[in-house]
Amino acid sequence: MDLKRKLARLGGVGPGGKPGASATPAPATPVVPAPAPAVEPEAPSAEQAARVAMLRRMLGELTERHGTALRRGPPQPPPGPLPAEPRTTPHGVIHVAERLLSPEHHHGSAPLAEALDAEASLVASLALQPGLAGVDFQRMLFLDTETTGLAGGTGTVPFLVGLAWFEGRSLRVHQLFLRRLGEEAPLLRELAARMAQASCLVTFNGKSFDWPLLRTRFVLNRVPVPAELPHLDLLHCARRVFKHRGSGTRLVHLEEQVLGFHRVGDVDGALIPELYFRFLRGAEGSALTPVLEHNVNDLLLLAALLGLLARRFRASGAEGEDPRDMLGFAGVALRARDPERALAFAQAAAAGDSGAVRAEALALASRLSRRGGDVRTAVANLQRALASARKDQTAPLHLSLTKLYEHGLKDLPRALHHARLCPPAESGEALRRRVERLERKLSKATRASTLDLGEPL
Repeated sequence: MDLKRKLARLGGVGPGGKPGASATPAPATPVVPAPAPAVEPEAPSAEQAARVAMLRRMLGELTERHGTALRRGPPQPPPGPLPAEPRTTPHGVIHVAERLLSPEHHHGSAPLAEALDAEASLVASLALQPGLAGVDFQRMLFLDTETTGLAGGTGTVPFLVGLAWFEGRSLRVHQLFLRRLGEEAPLLRELAARMAQASCLVTFNGKSFDWPLLRTRFVLNRVPVPAELPHLDLLHCARRVFKHRGSGTRLVHLEEQVLGFHRVGDVDGALIPELYFRFLRGAEGSALTPVLEHNVNDLLLLAALLGLLARRFRASGAEGEDPRDMLGFAGVALRARDPERALAFAQAAAAGDSGAVRAEALALASRLSRRGGDVRTAVANLQRALASARKDQTAPLHLSLTKLYEHGLKDLPRALHHARLCPPAESGEALRRRVERLERKLSKATRASTLDLGEPL
């Protein structure tokens, strides 16, 4: 706003700078804005209405599931004290729940003590960790935590540290419980003392979650961080071996589908932090009994899974095993540079399946034969793979065949035939050059053959 207009507002001076006719300005007539014209809302299209209805239905189902889970909660044990006993240590009082399981104890179909039979060199190959070859697995320490959340970082507290180790062929389960926040130091020192007696850690996703979280708690509580132990994370082994099952590698899936163990009345992991917070607010200690049982089952699963993986890897494709797992083991052995074991697993997988798994297993067997210099067997395996392959598997097989026919068997007509079937495994400029090269070679070979059959000069 310019100066003249400001003066006009303050003293009644008009825009030209001259006083108005009256010293007292006439009262301004209030201006009432005209009502905005009503806008009719646009009627949603049939597609929009259907989408809104679908979203509302999905939201309702999600809310119902979530509400049902919260209403049900975990199984409620009878009111009582916490199932953990206080123990006095040089560093303070800790609370421990402990049990000893016999050598005959099974978790599902797998005996726990079978983990003791895992040879270090075999486990090193299975885990693709050469550093494990020198580990004494008789002194391994199984570890699993229950925490106040899954975000990690300084705000997440492991209130239950589950440990297990073998005494002879019996498995001792030793759970350290945090009764109050801020009293971690004695618990952490007990954990450090147990780690000092162990040769390695065995966890499931412990490299990414459990151990980094515990290491942070050591630092925050000014407790010396224990020396790093060799670490076998069974999550990575399970992903490589069981990836062809297509059901994921969550611990509970492996427990049910691989070990045949179904937990009854197990607490939902998402509810565990809330149960602990209720305990801190004064709830009965026995309400945490399902949480401790959940942690025990996780520890037993670690021992059972290690023993099962080692036994199957050692057997190199025993009859009756799931061909999907045999294919997974074959891939592990290939990466571990154990071609004989890889070939045995690939052949077992191919023999046990008639579809996509068979095709992939035969393709792997072909790679091994090619590396061994047996080109004809490599080609034969690829031809057999084509007979079992899904449509989306055929292009890579044709690409491998064209290479073997061109460079290995020098069969140019067959090489050209398979080259034209390569897309989408190979396309664009690379495929054009390959086809043109084969056509030139074939044309040259045909001309040379014609000359050889002609009259001598």
